[in-house]
Amino acid sequence: MSANINVSTTARPKRVLMLAANAAVSPVTQWPVGFWWAELTHPFWEFTEAGYSVEIRSPLGGALQADSYSDPEDASGYSAHDLISLGFKRSPSHASLLANTASIEGLELANYDALFVIGGQSPMITFRGNTALQALLAESYEAGKVVAAVCHGTCLLLETRLSNGELLVKGKTWTGFANSEEQFADSFVGMRIQPFWIEDEARAMADTNFVVDQRFRSFAVRDGRLITGQQQYSGAAAARLVIETLGR
Repeated sequence: MSANINVSTTARPKRVLMLAANAAVSPVTQWPVGFWWAELTHPFWEFTEAGYSVEIRSPLGGALQADSYSDPEDASGYSAHDLISLGFKRSPSHASLLANTASIEGLELANYDALFVIGGQSPMITFRGNTALQALLAESYEAGKVVAAVCHGTCLLLETRLSNGELLVKGKTWTGFANSEEQFADSFVGMRIQPFWIEDEARAMADTNFVVDQRFRSFAVRDGRLITGQQQYSGAAAARLVIETLGR
């Protein structure tokens, strides 16, 4: 007796949720602030090239706004070298992904393999003290997901606690925007930019190991399922660590 058995050998593609900050106004500089282009587009490129499915959401939903200095077409020329972001921005199908993002309300974590938190200037205002985002990170981590954050997005890790009350970063090695980079940025614009510095606060925490590399050099760290990138040049490296970790 024989039977025809149709077994699909096509696995579901890995799915990454990228979380970008909503637009805000800095209480320090009074500038409009948002996400940083390269921290979204460079990881997006890495994930899609690996065959992953990527969804971009924001805490509140709606259209996203980028920090002006991260825009490759900004008059400052600060990010004029960023051709990946320029291509993303000029592609109607890609730009539309930022025009009306879904919020995190009703998010089903079971649909994703990894959570990737994007930085920018807005996270220092809208992510700090945001208990809903802290809960999302903690729940993702405790559900066995890979959790990643880059640049100022790592400010979420200063306060995120697991269900046992311990900080997610307890006993872990991680990175984020460095004091040397904050000093450079302040000097570049001639004023204080951020309300606090991540490295200062991380180094004041007990039972965690915050590390940084040279200023504005690609640097990402993996400690188990927690992956962090130092600044805007570290997004692709952090994404590759996510891919490597999920591959295992």
